[in-house]
Amino acid sequence: MKEIRQQIIAVCGIDCTACTIRMASRGDTEAAEELFMWWKKEGWLKEGEGMSEFLKRSPFCQHCRGDRSIHWSTNCWILKCCVDDKGLEYCCECEQFPCERLSKWAQGNHDYTQALERLHQMKEGMVK
Repeated sequence: MKEIRQQIIAVCGIDCTACTIRMASRGDTEAAEELFMWWKKEGWLKEGEGMSEFLKRSPFCQHCRGDRSIHWSTNCWILKCCVDDKGLEYCCECEQFPCERLSKWAQGNHDYTQALERLHQMKEGMVK
Protein backbone atom coordinates (compact mmCIF):
# COMPACT_ATOMS: atom_id res chain seq x y z
CA MET A 1 0.00 0.00 0.00
CA LYS A 2 1.23 3.49 -0.79
CA GLU A 3 2.30 5.67 2.05
CA ILE A 4 -0.09 8.47 2.91
CA ARG A 5 2.29 11.20 1.82
CA GLN A 6 2.11 9.73 -1.70
CA GLN A 7 -1.67 9.79 -1.60
CA ILE A 8 -4.27 12.36 -0.85
CA ILE A 9 -6.62 10.68 1.58
CA ALA A 10 -10.04 12.15 2.27
CA VAL A 11 -11.47 12.45 5.76
CA CYS A 12 -13.54 9.33 5.01
CA GLY A 13 -10.56 7.29 3.76
CA ILE A 14 -11.13 7.62 0.01
CA ASP A 15 -7.94 7.87 -2.04
CA CYS A 16 -8.41 11.17 -3.86
CA THR A 17 -5.43 10.77 -6.17
CA ALA A 18 -7.50 8.79 -8.69
CA CYS A 19 -10.82 10.56 -8.08
CA THR A 20 -12.60 11.73 -11.24
CA ILE A 21 -14.01 14.75 -9.42
CA ARG A 22 -10.56 15.88 -8.31
CA MET A 23 -8.99 15.23 -11.70
CA ALA A 24 -11.74 17.22 -13.44
CA SER A 25 -11.10 20.18 -11.16
CA ARG A 26 -7.45 20.05 -12.18
CA GLY A 27 -8.27 20.49 -15.88
CA ASP A 28 -8.53 16.87 -17.02
CA THR A 29 -11.11 17.15 -19.82
CA GLU A 30 -11.63 13.39 -20.03
CA ALA A 31 -12.42 13.27 -16.32
CA ALA A 32 -14.76 16.27 -16.69
CA GLU A 33 -16.65 14.47 -19.45
CA GLU A 34 -16.91 11.32 -17.34
CA LEU A 35 -18.15 13.40 -14.43
CA PHE A 36 -20.69 15.15 -16.68
CA MET A 37 -22.03 11.79 -17.89
CA TRP A 38 -22.31 10.56 -14.30
CA TRP A 39 -24.36 13.62 -13.36
CA LYS A 40 -26.63 13.05 -16.36
CA LYS A 41 -27.09 9.38 -15.45
CA GLU A 42 -27.95 10.29 -11.86
CA GLY A 43 -30.52 12.84 -13.02
CA TRP A 44 -28.69 15.76 -11.44
CA LEU A 45 -28.95 17.70 -14.70
CA LYS A 46 -32.26 18.76 -16.16
CA GLU A 47 -33.30 17.72 -19.64
CA GLY A 48 -31.44 19.86 -22.17
CA GLU A 49 -28.74 21.00 -19.76
CA GLY A 50 -25.27 20.61 -21.20
CA MET A 51 -21.67 20.98 -20.20
CA SER A 52 -21.89 24.75 -19.68
CA GLU A 53 -24.73 24.42 -17.14
CA PHE A 54 -22.87 21.56 -15.49
CA LEU A 55 -19.69 23.61 -15.13
CA LYS A 56 -21.59 26.59 -13.69
CA ARG A 57 -22.45 24.38 -10.70
CA SER A 58 -18.75 23.87 -9.95
CA PRO A 59 -18.97 20.12 -9.39
CA PHE A 60 -15.35 19.96 -8.36
CA CYS A 61 -13.29 19.24 -5.33
CA GLN A 62 -9.94 20.37 -4.02
CA HIS A 63 -9.95 17.75 -1.28
CA CYS A 64 -11.70 17.85 2.08
CA ARG A 65 -9.29 20.45 3.37
CA GLY A 66 -9.58 22.64 0.28
CA ASP A 67 -11.96 25.45 -0.50
CA ARG A 68 -15.33 24.27 0.80
CA SER A 69 -17.21 26.72 -1.41
CA ILE A 70 -16.25 24.60 -4.41
CA HIS A 71 -16.29 21.19 -2.73
CA TRP A 72 -18.44 18.96 -4.90
CA SER A 73 -20.47 17.89 -1.87
CA THR A 74 -20.68 20.92 0.38
CA ASN A 75 -23.18 19.11 2.60
CA CYS A 76 -21.06 15.94 3.08
CA TRP A 77 -22.19 14.46 6.40
CA ILE A 78 -18.81 12.81 6.98
CA LEU A 79 -16.92 16.05 6.50
CA LYS A 80 -19.33 17.90 8.78
CA CYS A 81 -19.14 15.28 11.52
CA CYS A 82 -15.41 14.64 11.45
CA VAL A 83 -13.94 18.05 10.67
CA ASP A 84 -16.58 20.62 11.60
CA ASP A 85 -18.13 18.99 14.67
CA LYS A 86 -15.19 17.03 16.10
CA GLY A 87 -12.14 18.88 14.74
CA LEU A 88 -10.51 15.67 13.51
CA GLU A 89 -8.42 15.05 10.42
CA TYR A 90 -9.72 11.53 9.66
CA CYS A 91 -12.70 9.48 10.82
CA CYS A 92 -10.36 6.84 12.27
CA GLU A 93 -9.29 9.36 14.94
CA CYS A 94 -12.80 9.37 16.40
CA GLU A 95 -13.52 7.53 19.64
CA GLN A 96 -16.63 6.06 17.98
CA PHE A 97 -14.78 4.73 14.90
CA PRO A 98 -16.19 2.99 13.03
CA CYS A 99 -19.61 4.38 13.76
CA GLU A 100 -22.73 2.66 12.45
CA ARG A 101 -23.38 5.36 9.86
CA LEU A 102 -19.85 5.11 8.42
CA SER A 103 -20.09 1.31 8.35
CA LYS A 104 -23.36 1.47 6.42
CA TRP A 105 -21.86 4.05 4.04
CA ALA A 106 -18.97 1.65 3.37
CA GLN A 107 -21.44 -0.93 2.11
CA GLY A 108 -22.51 1.46 -0.67
CA ASN A 109 -19.85 0.43 -3.18
CA HIS A 110 -16.39 -1.05 -3.55
CA ASP A 111 -14.59 2.31 -3.26
CA TYR A 112 -16.32 3.04 0.05
CA THR A 113 -15.47 -0.43 1.33
CA GLN A 114 -11.82 0.19 0.46
CA ALA A 115 -11.99 3.59 2.13
CA LEU A 116 -13.19 2.09 5.40
CA GLU A 117 -10.48 -0.56 5.21
CA ARG A 118 -7.89 2.18 4.63
CA LEU A 119 -9.15 3.99 7.74
CA HIS A 120 -8.82 0.77 9.76
CA GLN A 121 -5.25 0.38 8.51
CA MET A 122 -4.50 4.00 9.37
CA LYS A 123 -5.87 3.50 12.88
CA GLU A 124 -3.72 0.39 13.33
CA GLY A 125 -0.67 2.32 12.13
CA MET A 126 -0.27 0.17 9.04
CA VAL A 127 -0.43 3.21 6.77
CA LYS A 128 1.93 6.03 7.64
